[in-house]
Amino acid sequence: MPAFPEAAAVSTRDSRLRSNLRHATHTIRAKRAQAVAELADWDRLRGAGAAIKDRTLRHLDHYLVQLEESVTRAGGTVHWAADAAEANRIVTELVRATGETEVVKVKSMTTQEIGLNEALEQAGIHAYETDLAELIVQLGDDLPSHILVPAIHRNRGEIRDIFRDRMAGWGRPAPEGLSDRPADLAEAARVHLREKFLRAKVGVSGANFMVAETGTLVVVESEGNGRMCLTLPETLISVVGIEKIVPTWRDLEVFLQTLPRSSTAERMNPYTSMWTGTTDGDGPRSFHLVLLDNGRTDTLADQVGRQALRCIRCSACLNVCPVYERAGGHAYGSPYPGPIGAILTPQLRGLASPLEESLPYASSLCGACFEVCPVAIDIPEVLVHLRERVVEGGTVTLRGTRTVIKPARKHRAERAMMRAARWTFDHPGALRHGQRLLSRTRGLHPGRLPGPGRAWTDTRELPDVPAESFRDWWARTRGDTT
Repeated sequence: MPAFPEAAAVSTRDSRLRSNLRHATHTIRAKRAQAVAELADWDRLRGAGAAIKDRTLRHLDHYLVQLEESVTRAGGTVHWAADAAEANRIVTELVRATGETEVVKVKSMTTQEIGLNEALEQAGIHAYETDLAELIVQLGDDLPSHILVPAIHRNRGEIRDIFRDRMAGWGRPAPEGLSDRPADLAEAARVHLREKFLRAKVGVSGANFMVAETGTLVVVESEGNGRMCLTLPETLISVVGIEKIVPTWRDLEVFLQTLPRSSTAERMNPYTSMWTGTTDGDGPRSFHLVLLDNGRTDTLADQVGRQALRCIRCSACLNVCPVYERAGGHAYGSPYPGPIGAILTPQLRGLASPLEESLPYASSLCGACFEVCPVAIDIPEVLVHLRERVVEGGTVTLRGTRTVIKPARKHRAERAMMRAARWTFDHPGALRHGQRLLSRTRGLHPGRLPGPGRAWTDTRELPDVPAESFRDWWARTRGDTT
């Protein structure tokens, strides 16, 4: 994947994309503000959510063991996956053991993170997305561009064309004369998916929350497809990041208030599905929970960066971000776009390529993302922290081992400039002579920086150098040279 600046340079020139994003994000943003304003104790709920998450992360080892015991006691089976490859292998083997070659899926960012659909396809297993937006993305051979609304970059006309052209190749075709009315599009998807729900023997899901004390998993959604995937198949496989734990059933009280208001601007989710292990005669006969690390333990070791693991995937930060609104989700090169992706992806993957190195800079640091986050993740703080890591390198945890990483190559000039500035500020005499030299030559100064600094001045003006420094002015007017 290209670095963010290169990808964003392409996407920002797409006027239709920008129009779709602007309309959708502004609409969701306005509705969310109204929903949040209804709660007089929103700030306290926000603080409580952050505190619950922080306490859980501090004792994550304890709660993971408790969760495994609770799930096993309820009739489920727990599998541990250190990385994406191990998780894909586990899920593939579980599906093969059933003898099936099809699975239906609830929308899951974790399975997108590990590339599960592609891994299953290589094993001859077809994975069908059942969330409406995910279905649009899959049929269009596309990638999600938003956490809550993966097809936010598509308008109704584009969706109609995708259904007409591609739906027949995946099952029941779109009806003749399909219009772009939302009700008609939803009905076409409903009829297409109903056959898959009734035929599938294996379901794959993620989870919004896992309750350690009971072994309960929770999925919240708005369409009812999750309820179908979680109850009709004979085998259910849930792939969940280890950070999705909450200690007690009562902790859900906080998040089931803050998540729907921050994501869909609803007082509660239309469908909140909870299941605990297996029950004879009710729901799947076999339940498997795959607990995924894939860089989360490394992130946990970072005292500043670990707050990204509080995220409950509400997408509020995307809807207020001026950078996301113009660049779109694909520019982030990750299933996690927007501000949360800019801090989560570089930590989960490490600074492995120019893409990850560029993501902490995909922000204006305006702070709007922090203001709307329902678990008070200080995204600007983490962005600055990761920028320091990119420029300076240092000691980090990679795959459980403390490792010293080198600074990014392209920041050599920046590091040299910062070191020169530090030396200058440490030597007042040199600073004074430098200021006088700049003042005397100010008529020769260019309007833009040359070389690597040219990109910086493409969107900024260099400040005018004063005719006299403050120190010289003070000495001249007050007669004090100290």
